[in-house]
Amino acid sequence: MMQFQFRKLAQSDQPIEFHDTLDMSSILKEHSDVLSYTPLQVDVKAAQRVNEVVDVQGTLKLDLQMACVRCLKPVDLNLQFEIQEEFKHGEEPEDVAEDNDTLYVNTDTVDLAPYMEQAAVLELPPGVLCSEDCKGLCPTCGVNLNEQDCGCDNTPIDPRMAGLKDFFK
Repeated sequence: MMQFQFRKLAQSDQPIEFHDTLDMSSILKEHSDVLSYTPLQVDVKAAQRVNEVVDVQGTLKLDLQMACVRCLKPVDLNLQFEIQEEFKHGEEPEDVAEDNDTLYVNTDTVDLAPYMEQAAVLELPPGVLCSEDCKGLCPTCGVNLNEQDCGCDNTPIDPRMAGLKDFFK
């Protein structure tokens, strides 16, 4: 379990280290472009700081396969990123500054798993390409244009003139 207690951490002079993996299936099932993934690897430390703030920082790693946004070919990604969160026990004050990223928690025990999962989802790229020059799929017949040329006429037609397209045939 990836949990810490504010009281126990305040009494300790050593940070608590977490080295764990999290199953991301409940979150990533909503992302249709994610084809496969490994569990999220979490390596973080929780340490007490001044003003009763607990600082959680470390590294998250996630290996996954996403579909290319143009041709739907699988693309392997190895995401590794740093995370840094601040937790404080109690209610969030009304006069807190907008740029304050401290997370206020009402309970003494904090489960870090949902915060780590959310951080990982926020790091997912909005779309990936198998290559910068990916040609994608033919909008007419659906063939992968990286593998072969289909010969379809995909010349853009002004919608106002679409009715005249077959006039001279």
